[in-house]
Amino acid sequence: MIRVLLADDQALVRAGFRALLDAQPDIEVAAEAADGAEAVRRIRELRPDVVLMDIRMPALDGLEATRQVTGDPGLKDVRVVMLTTFELDEYVFEAIRSGASGFLVKDTEPDELLRAVRAVVAGDALLSPGVTRRLISEFASRSKEPAAAGVLGRLTEREREVMALVGIGLSNEEIARRLVVSPLTAKTHVSRTMVKLGARDRAQLVVLAYESGLVRPGWLG
Repeated sequence: MIRVLLADDQALVRAGFRALLDAQPDIEVAAEAADGAEAVRRIRELRPDVVLMDIRMPALDGLEATRQVTGDPGLKDVRVVMLTTFELDEYVFEAIRSGASGFLVKDTEPDELLRAVRAVVAGDALLSPGVTRRLISEFASRSKEPAAAGVLGRLTEREREVMALVGIGLSNEEIARRLVVSPLTAKTHVSRTMVKLGARDRAQLVVLAYESGLVRPGWLG
């Protein structure tokens, strides 16, 4: 059973999500929170699998709440998905950098929400290739010189290659075609790379790919 915590200051939004999620045989809503501070307290108490976290909330916003959750070693298995009003929300970049596993627009289709919850539990990130490229563009405009190049020494040559392809927004299937390997092999390489680098999920691997200098602005196309 996948346990979900809903954090949103709008009761109607929480009620809608709860009705949809509780109707699934493999998902249950463990708790709700109306602000970020309450969300962090309930997450530490209940340790849900997934948190659907609104970015803009009173008392403590979703961005800071996410930092507190992802920065707590005891909550390393909790996946945070940010809820935004618009796909290009100005805080999405910081949310991913803060450890969120991805984001969803609030008016997303019900089937997409359910797929998203199941995907992050499986270790996938909710980042389409287009969104990934936009995030890297943000790194290009905001970041200075790469500061984490040393982490690449932990990887094999093939793992570096795979990490770079993840960084430019390719899916496992696309990586498999590029490297002429099976999708399962590509997925295995991605998983091993995340383990070696301590990345929570694919989204964090994208961040490391840029910050290590493995992916550079000129690759974007």
